[in-house]
Amino acid sequence: MCRKLIQTGAFAIEGVVHDNPRETVDPLGLQFTLDGEPWEYREHVYVLLNKPEGFECSTSPTHHEGVHSLLPLPLAVRGVQPAGRLDQDTTGMLLLSDDGPFLHAMMSPRRHVPKRYVATTKHPVTEEMLQALREGVLLRDETERLAATDVMSPSSHEIDLTITQGKYHQVKRMVAAAGNRVETLVRIAIGGLPMGNLALGEWRYLSPEELLSLPYEAPASGK
Repeated sequence: MCRKLIQTGAFAIEGVVHDNPRETVDPLGLQFTLDGEPWEYREHVYVLLNKPEGFECSTSPTHHEGVHSLLPLPLAVRGVQPAGRLDQDTTGMLLLSDDGPFLHAMMSPRRHVPKRYVATTKHPVTEEMLQALREGVLLRDETERLAATDVMSPSSHEIDLTITQGKYHQVKRMVAAAGNRVETLVRIAIGGLPMGNLALGEWRYLSPEELLSLPYEAPASGK
């Protein structure tokens, strides 16, 4: 894909078109345009996306459009992958990158990366339900109870909670085991990084300072 874009004359440096994909250029500090849109060379990219409902976190989506369709072509074609998954009907914070060690750090069960969610529920939330989530609930096919942290109820039909395990449909299953049902679910933070005010469907690069709030040490040469 990148070769074809270069051959069609879409790639330019300082206004000069470079259409030879075999040409060698110095990537350090490189700024270029692609179809007239300015870009800066980055050894690896770390992207924050506010995922809307109805998108699959897969490079080969089966029933819904993939989240890669929300990214500009230069990001999509460089092979960025989601650092974990959100169900198609779950919205909110999704990290993507082409840095393999970063993806592993975010998804490894051994890292216990905290992920914070807000769930709206079908039935009113009771203190007994919150206490069950704090103490741990036993899910089907699991041998140990799973507990949430920082559990609270912002309103009568909302649960704000943090998990560190990352099991399949974990929040929905935990809330069900506590005696309620999740109607909508949004992820609002990962590690020490909050979603912020990014609109649904929008993306942005993570800053070096934001990377420091995650359990990952970026390469010194990364940009």
